[in-house]
Amino acid sequence: MDAIELLQHDHRMVEQLFRDYHAAASDTQRRGVIELMIRELSRHAALEEMMFYPMVRKALPEGARRADEHLAGHTAVKKLLHDLDKLPAGAAREADLVRRLHGAVEQHIRTDEEELAPEVRDHVPQEDLERLGRLLKQAKQSAPTRPHPGAPDRPPGLTLLGPVAAAYDRLRDRLQGRPST
Repeated sequence: MDAIELLQHDHRMVEQLFRDYHAAASDTQRRGVIELMIRELSRHAALEEMMFYPMVRKALPEGARRADEHLAGHTAVKKLLHDLDKLPAGAAREADLVRRLHGAVEQHIRTDEEELAPEVRDHVPQEDLERLGRLLKQAKQSAPTRPHPGAPDRPPGLTLLGPVAAAYDRLRDRLQGRPST
């Protein structure tokens, strides 16, 4: 699976999580889905920031501007995830935050898949995309599982802070009994 396919697979998984949230029959089930959303979206954002957007910066004409635009969208998503992470199950603000998160994620997916991915395919050799896909898959196991909206969103700061944040997140996940895969 190349890098673009792997990131698009993540998109499909998150779209399913939004459907699962709306289909959930109880506050407890919705909270479980939210915890999965937080984990998956946090990992996805961290991987794009650490590995995919640096490639975009180098490979595309106006790559720095394009990467910066996508990073701005990540900041908004991470702030919403952070707010959701702090809420207890069934909190009054939950549905509104999920609605806003869904809109922001839909916009991210649309621009990634309709604009950025085709352009990356045109400018990056397939073997490089396949190599990056393998690296992304491997890095996903050690990526942060919680949002860190105030953390650096690009190397070198992200490269230095990412592993520390991921270790801290996994410890918190274990202590709070959160899903771990």
